[in-house]
Amino acid sequence: MENVNPFVILFASIFTSNMILANFLGMCSFIAVSKEIKTSLGLGQAVTFVLTGTTIINYLVYHHVLVPFGLEYLRFIVFIITIAAFVQLVEMVVERYLPNLYYSLGIFLPLITVNCAILGVSLFMVIRDYTFIQSVAFGFGSGLGWLLAILAMSGIRQKIKKAPIPKGLEGAGITLFITGLMALAFIGFSGIVQIQ
Repeated sequence: MENVNPFVILFASIFTSNMILANFLGMCSFIAVSKEIKTSLGLGQAVTFVLTGTTIINYLVYHHVLVPFGLEYLRFIVFIITIAAFVQLVEMVVERYLPNLYYSLGIFLPLITVNCAILGVSLFMVIRDYTFIQSVAFGFGSGLGWLLAILAMSGIRQKIKKAPIPKGLEGAGITLFITGLMALAFIGFSGIVQIQ
């Protein structure tokens, strides 16, 4: 994958290989937190920051510690520990400097640790054998894609809050239906560029 331009990877990870709308990773917090734009924006920024930071750290640890010592089989455990430590740091900073956002995110801020999109990006980076710059572009782009998807969802959910929705579709039903429609819309970008 060394011949793929990092800007192509950045663009593709936002649109055509979006973690939520193409890979369906990170859906639990996406559905639960996307009720208000302000909260969605805060969580989306936190996820973007965590994705970028953990991708950088996990790349360095994998290529400069695990591979030289033949410990590649420990990547799952090491990646999860790195993600947990980084999320703990983000949680402490948000609690200290943005208390309103901290309380509005509630349990979902520490649950970024178990957001499968975060681990998925680190694993895709290894599987696809990205360079350092490509990995950074992929992590940042995946975070921006996640942010774009949750903001779009929260905007739509706020718009339909007072709309007459059939009883069977209220709550998670309409959210999943909208997610499916958004995924179909993002498939339209797949003709532009695709990464695998």
